Amino acid sequence: MKTRSLKAAEIQKDWYIADADGKTLGRFASEIAKILRGKHKPTFTPNLDMGDFVIVINADKVKLSGNKETKKTYFKHSGYVGSTTFTKLDHMRRTYPQRIVEKAVWGMLPKNRLGRAIIKHLKVYNGEDHPHSAQQPKILEF
Repeated sequence: MKTRSLKAAEIQKDWYIADADGKTLGRFASEIAKILRGKHKPTFTPNLDMGDFVIVINADKVKLSGNKETKKTYFKHSGYVGSTTFTKLDHMRRTYPQRIVEKAVWGMLPKNRLGRAIIKHLKVYNGEDHPHSAQQPKILEF
């Protein structure tokens, strides 16, 4: 038996839409990361961008378990001495709620060129409206 390896020209990409309303952030982000990476396909190849496009709506209504709503912080460092910045989750939810989902999914993708290419297939929106209706996305249920 020979193992068949897929070529980049043979990959078909679909569009999916996922509703984050009432979903727990970590479980939701892991399912999204799996679809973005392409692990749900039987022809998964780890060194290629196999995944599909994912549109996330209602990102502002995602929920968190425990006391993360008040205690979770996001860390950022510019590279200069003393330039650390900590942002609380409740402040992020007020200003840029779509970044909560984006950061959670990015944490579950590989940190290399492939991961940076994959994260571009994620589109996150706060409300129900999105400009990707022409792609006729399939609805994800999980």
